[in-house]
Amino acid sequence: MNYAPIARIILRYIIGGVIVGSQAAGDTLAADPDLVTAIAAAVGAGVELAYAMAKRNGWSL
Repeated sequence: MNYAPIARIILRYIIGGVIVGSQAAGDTLAADPDLVTAIAAAVGAGVELAYAMAKRNGWSL
């Protein structure tokens, strides 16, 4: 079974939880939906970049 898609989804949720984990960060994000969109795009791009690098180097789960 190919676990790469599952790992990518899990990584996105873990990073999202770390970013939104504090009360101050939650209040800031609740007030600015554009910031949430930018962070989500950055997290997604970072996870996809890590996946592409792993695939290029032949790493597997």
